[in-house]
Amino acid sequence: MIVEHLSLKDFRNYAEAELELGPGANVLVGRNGQGKTNLAEAIAYLATLGSHRVSADAPLVREGESAAFVRARLRHGARTVMLDLQISKQGSNKARIGGAPVKPGELPRYAQVVLFAPEDLQIVRGNPSERRKFADQLLIQRTPRMAAVLGDYDRTLRQRTTLLKSARARGMKADALPTLDVWDDKLVALGSEIIDARTALAHDLQGPLTAAYEGVAGADHRPELSWTLTIHGADPEEGDDADGGGEGPTAAQFRSALAQKRAAELERGLSLVGPHRDDLLLRVRGLPVKGYASHGESWSVSLALRLAAAELLRRESPGGDPILILDDVFAELDADRRSRLAGVVSDYEQVIVTAAVAGDVPEPLRGSAIRIDHGRVLGPLADHPFDTAHPEQADG
Repeated sequence: MIVEHLSLKDFRNYAEAELELGPGANVLVGRNGQGKTNLAEAIAYLATLGSHRVSADAPLVREGESAAFVRARLRHGARTVMLDLQISKQGSNKARIGGAPVKPGELPRYAQVVLFAPEDLQIVRGNPSERRKFADQLLIQRTPRMAAVLGDYDRTLRQRTTLLKSARARGMKADALPTLDVWDDKLVALGSEIIDARTALAHDLQGPLTAAYEGVAGADHRPELSWTLTIHGADPEEGDDADGGGEGPTAAQFRSALAQKRAAELERGLSLVGPHRDDLLLRVRGLPVKGYASHGESWSVSLALRLAAAELLRRESPGGDPILILDDVFAELDADRRSRLAGVVSDYEQVIVTAAVAGDVPEPLRGSAIRIDHGRVLGPLADHPFDTAHPEQADG
């Protein structure tokens, strides 16, 4: 799969933009803050329905405008498809596939994109929410209908938590809340599906993760990943990673855990059990990455997670390789890891690289370089070089 053409209107700092891309390596070169990452973000949004930099859509819309528009022409072998997305500052987003209106949740069926950026270090070093976001975005890419399941779970969770907060404020007991059982049923049904899908995802990622880590780091540090689940008694959001496991169907374990936590939930006005509080535990050399791994190991794990995701999609997609985006990554890596990363990804159908300095990109990925400046796609770097009288323009 490749992006042949990208059109933007009122997206981030672009009033309008037209970008032609080809198979193999494509390098977007520009000083920091000029808009090269915004192009990568627009492509990735079509596949993940979210940004890797912000949690809300409003910042994606250019100042003073009510909506942003992203259009991409994708090629799957001999077949092309046009995706259109309207990102609204307020209200619902709208989408079209081949000119026909569809729900935005349909877009990941056609766009397979994996983006790695410096922000991904937070997947291994940040809060559990960062790891849940990584996993859920990949779930949607593997099975687009999971977007609806995750959305329904979030809405059910908000309603249930509102009820718990109201009961706490009024000093109500569980036997005075018959509607809580109704919300429990919905939470268990949706949450069990998410837990099972996440658990299967971790299992399927293990092999690709091991291979990708060794490919990037040049060492076998036994990377592992597994879920720490609140239905097993753990609470990662409270710093409690103890997980005693459990037996029986997920739904039965979920319902049992809710019953055990009922008093605590009423006392605190919070929903304490469910996939919204679970964590993806990452280990190298038998130790948790968070708190124990070196900076280099943490980088290698975060890189390996994205590369493992790309490999998983590559194996499963009838549309060919996912589009691989490396956003401002090479400036953060030493020469050895640059070379190793380039070797791992160089055989993908299309790799899009952003860089402040073209020389930071290893030779196998330099490909065609395009100059980006002040929200404008200027064209080939050879025709639009940096001003040598002002070398600071090329600083990373």
